[in-house]
Amino acid sequence: MNINKKKWAVGAAGVLMSLSLVACGQSKTVATTEGGKITEEQYYNKMKETQQGKQELQQMILNKVLENKYGDKVKKSEIDNQIKQYKSQYGSQFSAMLQQQGMTEDQLKESIKDNLLLKQAVLDKTSFADKDLKKQFKSYEPKVTVATITTKDEDSANNVISELDNGGDWNKLAKENSTDSSTKNKGGKQEPFDNTSTSVDSSVKKEAFKLKKGDYTTEPVKTDSGYVVIKMLNYPDKGTWKEHKSELKEQLATSRLNDSSTLHDVVSKVLKDGDVQIKDSSMKNILSGYIDTSKK
Repeated sequence: MNINKKKWAVGAAGVLMSLSLVACGQSKTVATTEGGKITEEQYYNKMKETQQGKQELQQMILNKVLENKYGDKVKKSEIDNQIKQYKSQYGSQFSAMLQQQGMTEDQLKESIKDNLLLKQAVLDKTSFADKDLKKQFKSYEPKVTVATITTKDEDSANNVISELDNGGDWNKLAKENSTDSSTKNKGGKQEPFDNTSTSVDSSVKKEAFKLKKGDYTTEPVKTDSGYVVIKMLNYPDKGTWKEHKSELKEQLATSRLNDSSTLHDVVSKVLKDGDVQIKDSSMKNILSGYIDTSKK
């Protein structure tokens, strides 16, 4: 089962359609040729023999159970915020990125939702001891807001820093010098991020967390996009670990999504609680790696 939701991927709707129609005793025609027709039942029987077809069905079953159990905990605003972050990260290349992944924006939203549902399962089915929370707090950073000016080379970034040192206006310099077309006209302001944000270059995060509110980097920060000058706009007080228990659990849950052993255990528990029953006897062992459905 493909339970690693990091990769943008969606299920094949045709598999679900075939399952439901075949179960009702219908077998509509999918396609016709001079050599004959292909029915939904034929298509379904062929799909279920393939590894891809089996993986899609496994994922569909898991998604159904997750939606029933945790659907009310995943808000539309969470999904929209992630889409907004992707659009901010990729700018004018967002549509091209979707095409490269073979996805539409709606399919990306579904993939994000699936990932958030799985994260809720991790929060529900794994334990969070105080010692784990305290350990996570050592690397914890609250969500900060920064502005950046991205330049094509180091000399250009140094020129920006020199002008700032001499009293230059940040917003004007961003508009005139930044190569980031998605933010240059709004002073280079970025979406808030914390220590776990994956959409922000690690070098930018590292240098940003060193700054105090109002400060900017005195040396260019090298990234894959060019050389960046960072200004700290808002840096909330870190406080104590007890004040951030919920955020720390969220961060731990996010990291556990990348642990295959933890995910296997969580998925097994979720499927067991979901009372999954496989009606097609030829596929009765499709979830054998997680639960036993052979006797149902």
